[in-house]
Amino acid sequence: MLSQSRYFLLVFTSLVISHQPARSTPENHRYSVGDIVPLFVNKVGPLNNPSETYHYYDLPFCLPDQLIEKKESLGEVLNGDRLTNALFELKFRENKVLETLCEKQLTRDEVAKFRDAIKNDFYFQMYYDDLPLWGFIGKVEDTWFLDEMESRYYLFKHVQFDALYNEDQVIDIHAFSDPTNAVDITNDHVTKVTFTYSILWNASSTQFENRMSKYSRSSILPQHLQIHCFSIINSLVIVLLLMGMLAALFLQNLNSDLKKYSHGDEEENKEEGGWKLIRGDVFRCPPYTSLLCAVLGSGTQLLSLVFFVFALACMGVLYPYSRGALLSSLVIIYVLTSVIAGYVAASFHGQFLRRGWEKCVLLAGVLFFGPLVVTFSILNTVAIYYRTTSALPFGTLVVLLIMWTLITMPLLALGGIFRYRFRAEFQPPCATRRCPTEIQPLLAWYRKTPAQMFLGGLVPFSAIFIELHYIYISIWGHKIYTVYVILLVVFIIVIILTVILSIGLTYLQLSAEDHKWWWRSLLRAASTAIFMYGYCIYFYTQSSMSGFLQLSFFFGYNALMCYGFFLMLGSIGFIASLLFVQHIYHTIKCE
Repeated sequence: MLSQSRYFLLVFTSLVISHQPARSTPENHRYSVGDIVPLFVNKVGPLNNPSETYHYYDLPFCLPDQLIEKKESLGEVLNGDRLTNALFELKFRENKVLETLCEKQLTRDEVAKFRDAIKNDFYFQMYYDDLPLWGFIGKVEDTWFLDEMESRYYLFKHVQFDALYNEDQVIDIHAFSDPTNAVDITNDHVTKVTFTYSILWNASSTQFENRMSKYSRSSILPQHLQIHCFSIINSLVIVLLLMGMLAALFLQNLNSDLKKYSHGDEEENKEEGGWKLIRGDVFRCPPYTSLLCAVLGSGTQLLSLVFFVFALACMGVLYPYSRGALLSSLVIIYVLTSVIAGYVAASFHGQFLRRGWEKCVLLAGVLFFGPLVVTFSILNTVAIYYRTTSALPFGTLVVLLIMWTLITMPLLALGGIFRYRFRAEFQPPCATRRCPTEIQPLLAWYRKTPAQMFLGGLVPFSAIFIELHYIYISIWGHKIYTVYVILLVVFIIVIILTVILSIGLTYLQLSAEDHKWWWRSLLRAASTAIFMYGYCIYFYTQSSMSGFLQLSFFFGYNALMCYGFFLMLGSIGFIASLLFVQHIYHTIKCE
């Protein structure tokens, strides 16, 4: 009897468990009919100023009894997201028509706030089951009154939600403001408004895993793909032309020089001149060695960061409206790759100098982070003054400071110490003279630094400006950029162009018996960032952005982005030139 009782108890328990419904939760995005799906209001702001966003309830919308802010990740806070609960009750698969949200008596000041928002073309953003949705606050109508054009301002008081579902999951949702259901708020009068909303549900065959794909379709439309393909073809043509020019003008002369200098007499070569004659100066320790090594360390770190982000994007980890995933990845990868900055800086510094590597490693750590902190502090102060969501809370600043102190600095020091322990001294192919050779004072204009920087920056920029335009309208607009593979190809082409130009221009410089190539090779390659910032200015003049806040954010953060490219491309150009110079002087006979 005891065994039978246990058997029936086991069967009963199994039946109960098997028939118990799998209740849905916001974590697994599965819901039963009538379940409340989480909806959070996020922010409002002018359509043409993407950096100028405010809290949703800065406008006098219907307030819940208690405001509850959603706990957000670091990336969400950096992105300016401030998710808060709302009075909307959009239950899963339950249709509602003209549901009253609240009845509100708008004061004159509140009417003025709404009118200013409508005048500046404000939009609102919400998240429903982690799906973004947008709508406009109101509309402006221009009408003729007594032979004069008069603007009337209308506040939308009804929001229509259209949602799609597939079985027990939300697939899509849209918000539409009804232009026919609006109230005139042109004049500063106390106005009574009844805010309402409706929601209609329809079935969809789209799978839950593909529900975010609609946000990336605009990037891969046929006409957009044609432009991206044209960008790649344009870049490849420039690469081929440069490679042909390099082969025709440089490699042929270089090969003949190498044969002549490898078998000829030194006395004969002195009479002919050229890059062989400065072999005793070309490997002289460069000026400001610590700063040069710090630039190489910081630039290599940023280059590693870019490739790590490309890897995450191509693997699908980063997707549109992932709410701060990109910024979180940037912060975390930058912190972890600080070990690369310390390693590279100490590696180059240890080849030239035995002491002072600690200061060099520290300089590599602050070379980009220092301007970042200064720029961010100024822009955060501006954001606090304007009370926008771009202003970071004090707690977030403390978290960033802790990450820098407890993670970045130790990793930076670890990379420097590890490389210093296993350092190797620089072994130049040629002995260095005690006294440097005097450089010809009258060089042709095209052999001087400004002209070579212009050429070294213009050619790579001409290969990327199309993709750069799409990146800008994605960052400073409301377009979506998801063709990461094409962007990666263009970035690799820029690296190839930088390497080719660096080698060619360094050869021209050495042929003119100018041995001060260290810093110039870096500046020539880095000058592409100057053209990028010039394009930023042009882009702003062609946009509809306005206001001091948007102006400061646009030029401040673009300056940081271009400065990062300055360090990256400069490091690539210097390393390419260094390898080239070592190769040609290894080939000839240097006593």
